[in-house]
Amino acid sequence: MFGNGDMGDMMAKLQQMQGAAEASKSKLETIEVQEKSPDGRIRFVMNGNRKLKEVTFIDESLLAPENKEEIEDLLVIAFNRALEDAEHVNEAEMKNSASGLFPGM
Repeated sequence: MFGNGDMGDMMAKLQQMQGAAEASKSKLETIEVQEKSPDGRIRFVMNGNRKLKEVTFIDESLLAPENKEEIEDLLVIAFNRALEDAEHVNEAEMKNSASGLFPGM
């Protein structure tokens, strides 16, 4: 069904893709995105591989027990914002990586 040359070309292309994916993954480890809660009192830092690197409470008063619900809400908002930013960075890097292998993508 496939000629030896076609199979060899396909295998070479797959190895290129694997190498490009690994290079992109390594690059994404070094890219960081930061997002804050709407009031700016909590900050998240994630890398381009969507891994949480840091959580910072800019306002220590949030840690008071009476602020439990507020802090939970702010954590969710800030985390989701950071995750969305990291996802955009990840998608862009993967598209860039794939476009080098498959022109016109």
